[in-house]
Amino acid sequence: MSKKINTEEFKKDVLESRGFAFVDFYADWCGPCKMLSPIMDEIGNEQSVYKINVDEESELASEYGIMSIPCVILFKDGKEYARSLGFKTKEDILKMMN
Repeated sequence: MSKKINTEEFKKDVLESRGFAFVDFYADWCGPCKMLSPIMDEIGNEQSVYKINVDEESELASEYGIMSIPCVILFKDGKEYARSLGFKTKEDILKMMN
């Protein structure tokens, strides 16, 4: 499963973490985000997956230059490692780790 987090939790759960962490920037009104959500939940069974609502955490979204959603950013050891924009398959998202 994925975990919805806020800016404060993001700093602890993502920026201070070791290993990989996927962060799904989304909005409730976004159709492609709704399509991606079950895929991210499935990945969350194997990897750390966090969800950030861009409407609720707009400063964080702005800080990471989120101009379009869904946007999945993969962090490794607290640093941005890869980025994916738009709806993608589970396989495509997992390839970000390579």
